[in-house]
Amino acid sequence: MSWLEEVRRIMRSHPGAGDTVDWVTIEASWGTRFPSDYKEFMAEYGEGAIDDYLALMAPETHVGPGVESCYMGMQQESENAMGMWQTAKPGAAEIPRLIAWGVDSSADILCWLATDTDPDKWPVAVWGRGEARWTMYTCGMMEFLCRLFRTEFDECPLGDVSLWGVGSARFLHKKEEQRLRKAGISPWTGEPDPFAGMFGD
Repeated sequence: MSWLEEVRRIMRSHPGAGDTVDWVTIEASWGTRFPSDYKEFMAEYGEGAIDDYLALMAPETHVGPGVESCYMGMQQESENAMGMWQTAKPGAAEIPRLIAWGVDSSADILCWLATDTDPDKWPVAVWGRGEARWTMYTCGMMEFLCRLFRTEFDECPLGDVSLWGVGSARFLHKKEEQRLRKAGISPWTGEPDPFAGMFGD
């Protein structure tokens, strides 16, 4: 069973999920290829959140180091991650390239340590905000999610155990979550949203 099939078993997609990404343009702007399992995930699920806890990001066109991204997306979170690396390892000779693909409600940042020329060999690096430390996992993004769901790490890699060992998880694409909120429905409960209309569209 592939990692995508295992993720599908635990976390179903929904109609309208998935993103069409112009990988030629994106990879040219970032100066690197992206992992194949991440591309599969984007095609099946796209940008969105898991159980209102872990947000997974789609890549935007990279506008260059030191240039502020138009929103808190992959580039901005990657720059945040590299700042955290420098803070945690002040004596390091250099800061390796980190590309963020996820953030959670505990303010953890999930990245690839993007130093190998083969992106399918990039390990997952997690900045744990609570313990202020980096932890490396020798697996790709989808394997990481599966092992998180199946409690196959020595301890939960995230700051909250809400996805640790879940039998099933719920994914909502960013656009679907926005659509439900606009309709006055809480995306995660299906109930009327008591905050609907309070913060604009």
